[in-house]
Amino acid sequence: MSAADAAALLRVSRATLYAYVSRGFLRSQPMPGATHERGYARDDVERLRRRTEERRNPDKAAARALQWGMPILESSITFIDGKRLYYRGHDVAMLARSRSVEEVASLVWTGRFDAPLSTALPARTRPARTGTGRLVKSGGLPFVGRAQSALAAAAASDPMAFDIRPSGAASCGWRILHLLTAIASGGESGGMAAIDRTLARAWGVEARGADVIRTALILCADHELNVSSFTARCVASSGSSPYSVVMAGLAALEGPRHGGSGARVESMFGALRGTRNLRGAMAARLARGEPIDGVGHPLYPGGDPRAAILLELLRERYAKSAELAFVLDFAAAASATLRERPNVDFALAATARVLRLPPGAPLTMFAIGRTIGWIGHAIEQYATGQLIRPRAKYVGVVPEAR
Repeated sequence: MSAADAAALLRVSRATLYAYVSRGFLRSQPMPGATHERGYARDDVERLRRRTEERRNPDKAAARALQWGMPILESSITFIDGKRLYYRGHDVAMLARSRSVEEVASLVWTGRFDAPLSTALPARTRPARTGTGRLVKSGGLPFVGRAQSALAAAAASDPMAFDIRPSGAASCGWRILHLLTAIASGGESGGMAAIDRTLARAWGVEARGADVIRTALILCADHELNVSSFTARCVASSGSSPYSVVMAGLAALEGPRHGGSGARVESMFGALRGTRNLRGAMAARLARGEPIDGVGHPLYPGGDPRAAILLELLRERYAKSAELAFVLDFAAAASATLRERPNVDFALAATARVLRLPPGAPLTMFAIGRTIGWIGHAIEQYATGQLIRPRAKYVGVVPEAR
């Protein structure tokens, strides 16, 4: 932000603004292309503004903290600046282009790309199999249900489940990632085979599609304190094992307001696939009170960068795809109707449609990718040794003295 905008938002003079910088409350740096003008970190300005509001109205500030509001926990994993996101200081766009899923997981958990972590599943934590080598089905459950069942069984038989030291939790994270991959692929995780390649083989996708799956997993790896990651941190704060952390994260993720939104986008694609006038169909949906899912994101006024990265990759790899042409037309119509751009849920559903992945694949990719972040948050929370226990503001009937 410019000095004028920052001072206006904070309702202070420029002299006070400069004092905030000198006291370390506010970061500034030279503006590109300007000789003397400096820019001021928008996050710092917003934090100072919210701090002022908190002093004036602490109840209101506390309530807003849980609704896209003021930061309530410290984390060094993901930084969001309104246009891009970074894992431990690395632009996710670059990571998605140049790194493997395993390297990104290592970065999130340890701060290094090459941490020496074991990927082998202990024999007792592998999913149960039939004599034909196929995984035992859990009563036709969807991926999340099957994953939670397998995680509970694996936790009970893993002697190192409660080794929550950073290295122990990270090693457990590898075991969990490969276990989830085995559940999703209907077979063994493939030992040292890359997670994205294992999924691609199971889903009948060629090499170019495997690269799209790899990109999707990396883009979903973490996104600060979303509802599933906050849930994961709460569970970790009680001292529960990484298995329990991921089970809790999965429970939160599958909700239709979070990762489950991808299923709604899939359904919308199917309903409108043969429609010639997409803008008219969307206007009709709105008139009926039906939402248009998969567009807009409160943290990205200019558009979700994760969706932009994934859709651009689909354009590069599947330029002649009729399904890609449809989802791009759909995105254009939605943007024209709502003035909102596609978000990551839209991009995952588009990926599943273009690659012809099985039903539920958007949530499966989201879950496996986001497991990386859940484990990272668990490692951070374990290190604090603190229990997350906010207070509730009671608004019910006040008991009277009797």
